[in-house]
Amino acid sequence: MLLFVGLGNPGREYAGNRHNIGFMAVEKIADAHGFSASRARFQGVVREGTIAGERVLALLPQTYMNESGRSVGEALRFHKIALSDVVVFHDELDLAPAKCRVKIGGGAAGHNGLRSIGAHIGQDFKRMRLGIGHPGDKARVHSYVLGDFAKSEEPWVKALCGALADNAALIVKGDDAGLQNKIHLAMDAAGFSAPKRVGEA
Repeated sequence: MLLFVGLGNPGREYAGNRHNIGFMAVEKIADAHGFSASRARFQGVVREGTIAGERVLALLPQTYMNESGRSVGEALRFHKIALSDVVVFHDELDLAPAKCRVKIGGGAAGHNGLRSIGAHIGQDFKRMRLGIGHPGDKARVHSYVLGDFAKSEEPWVKALCGALADNAALIVKGDDAGLQNKIHLAMDAAGFSAPKRVGEA
């Protein structure tokens, strides 16, 4: 069994936040692959399904971002899931908008969700880094990630989540290079190879 973790904050007021793109991506994957209805478990919301012949548990922690590791650790221990079978989808300030990069292990780079997960289960899990761009000023980061995606950003967010859902079999198979290539091609074809950051002319 694989564990797909979407990072975000629970509640309607956070639903459209840039910080919640992990939630959006995992929900899109679960919807596209006919996962079960959501139910409350492991201090989160879970859905189960099969992708490319493998069982996948989709988890959206409901602990708030900085305590995500409590939820992930609980699910991991209950299902005896290997660290190498954990895939965490999260927003990435250091990637341009609409980009997707896969990374295994490493630090939290200031991301409280990753820091919490690392503290609870160790660092060697896979990260789906979903680029949201940087506001350009460190002082603006907090309000930027907790701000909603602008109307102009919504098309590429939808396209990126859709491309991840369409190519989820590659995530399951561990074909990270193939996945990144497919996402790049899909975003390019949709006209989102280099969307402007909010505020850019």
